[in-house]
Amino acid sequence: MISKEQKQEIITKFGGDAANTGSTQAQIALLTYRINELQPHFKRNPKDNAGIRGLLKMVGQRRRLLKYLKNNDIEAYRALIAELGLRK
Repeated sequence: MISKEQKQEIITKFGGDAANTGSTQAQIALLTYRINELQPHFKRNPKDNAGIRGLLKMVGQRRRLLKYLKNNDIEAYRALIAELGLRK
């Protein structure tokens, strides 16, 4: 679970300021953090199908946001994937 302080830190880092929660970069960063936090849970609980469904929904949402960012601001897209370590 993401704490309030961690969430504010991520939003400030990627959104520009703490109030800019709707920016595409902030949303992608938060989804990436949540996805990475869930990985150990599914290694321990491979039969948690309801949880896996939620994880796949988050991955799909992140993919759509990344596609939007790529189409509208390619430089920000490249910087974000480099910072988050996506697209190895």
